[in-house]
Amino acid sequence: MMTQTLRELEEKGLVCREIHQIMPPNVEYSLTSLGKVFVEPIEQLYLWGIDHADALEALEANESRTAASIPSLEAAE
Repeated sequence: MMTQTLRELEEKGLVCREIHQIMPPNVEYSLTSLGKVFVEPIEQLYLWGIDHADALEALEANESRTAASIPSLEAAE
């Protein structure tokens, strides 16, 4: 799964893959200039998540309660 994701990111121009011809073979990934454009907003979202962890946990708890209170389709059949 990780390999597939990295290949897709490479195809989109976000990461660069460098293969080192050694034994065992070694592959190194790095961000391209385009990939680096996305670092700052992702970091900001990460920091926002840390700052709002309590609200996110409350949201998750609400979703769990709602899911538990809704009867499943299988039970209805």
